[in-house]
Amino acid sequence: MSKINTPNPVRGTQDIYGEAEERFAHVVATFNKVRRLYGFKGLQMPVIEPTAVFARSLGETTDVVSKEMYSFEDRGGDSITLRPEFTAGIARAYLTNGWQQYAPMKIAAHGPLFRYERPQKGRYRQFHQIDAEIIGAAEPAADVELLIMADQLLRELRIADGVTLNLNTLGDTQSRDKWHSALVEYFGDHRDVLSEDSLRRLDTNPLRILDSKDPDDRGISFAAPRIDDYLSGEAQDFFAAVTAGLDAAGVAWKRNAQLVRGLDYYRHTAFEFITDRLGAQGTVLGGGRYDGLIEQLGGKPTPAVGWAAGIERLAMLIDAPQIAGPDAVLIPLGHAAETAAIKIIADLRRAGLACDMAYKGNMKKRMTKANDSGARFAIIIGDTELAAGKAAVKSLADGEQADVMIEKLPEFLGRA
Repeated sequence: MSKINTPNPVRGTQDIYGEAEERFAHVVATFNKVRRLYGFKGLQMPVIEPTAVFARSLGETTDVVSKEMYSFEDRGGDSITLRPEFTAGIARAYLTNGWQQYAPMKIAAHGPLFRYERPQKGRYRQFHQIDAEIIGAAEPAADVELLIMADQLLRELRIADGVTLNLNTLGDTQSRDKWHSALVEYFGDHRDVLSEDSLRRLDTNPLRILDSKDPDDRGISFAAPRIDDYLSGEAQDFFAAVTAGLDAAGVAWKRNAQLVRGLDYYRHTAFEFITDRLGAQGTVLGGGRYDGLIEQLGGKPTPAVGWAAGIERLAMLIDAPQIAGPDAVLIPLGHAAETAAIKIIADLRRAGLACDMAYKGNMKKRMTKANDSGARFAIIIGDTELAAGKAAVKSLADGEQADVMIEKLPEFLGRA
């Protein structure tokens, strides 16, 4: 019989297990803890969406849509896409479920996303994010709340040291349109030195040129028009309210005039939390205000602001979580004890006690397994113990041993 070769996983995907999974789970658990403190309701959505959801929201000319999305026709001939980000899907859910009546809504989500890009440190083709959005609130207080929440999350994860909040304003529609025109004129006068990517962006989303990593582009961008020269009084007041709120809450921030969002539906606040611990790709959490998105998807004009963070990248930064061992390991000696142990361990688990069973090997090997697991107690049951209706309970910390009635085990372990 010929040997069957086991296929390798798809490039850019990963099997998460052991310590890596514990880190991953710790990030999600901490996010859920913090989002509940701030009153954000959880949301689960489909992993697949109509392609139009992302093509309309991200723009046909963006790299995500043109190069990175996993799109296919299903058997009914509809174009389907594995979600590359959360925001557009949340906006779609908001519209199709008629949630306008509940605005403002505070929504949180987490799960897998998919982009076809070159895998690198902390970045995968199937990756995972946590996401928080406030839909239906036009006030700068919503931006402030989300930023304070993000700051608290990083503090709860104990990775806030060395992470800097970079903040910018994109202005309101009037401000952004004037700035857009000034950038087109300025970069148009420097076509001869722009990179190929930036020449393409000049005709689609010139704000992205300011974010280019090409050395020549960065040199030209340094002297490009700044948004501050085109901000309306209302836009200035909005940004001032955001920064004042952050100052009041004790959240440190740094102005970064190069921080932009190229898509037209973004307004006012743009932000990224950046670390120097992940190399050049140092953003661990980012977002902004996208007041024009829901209208672009066919809804009424609706203000919204949100952020997202990669779970894998956050997990790389945190300390390894301390994993508690079980409360007890049962060691049944003999066939009758093994049968009895099945009921005993079920009762203990139903009482909320974490337990494991050591079935195999001699007594020494079973005790070694109990010690290696980090358990607090070993519960030893043999024919003698069964006849007396008791179990020998040994503390693995100090070696103390006591006989405990079997029906009293949950109570004994619960108070020990």
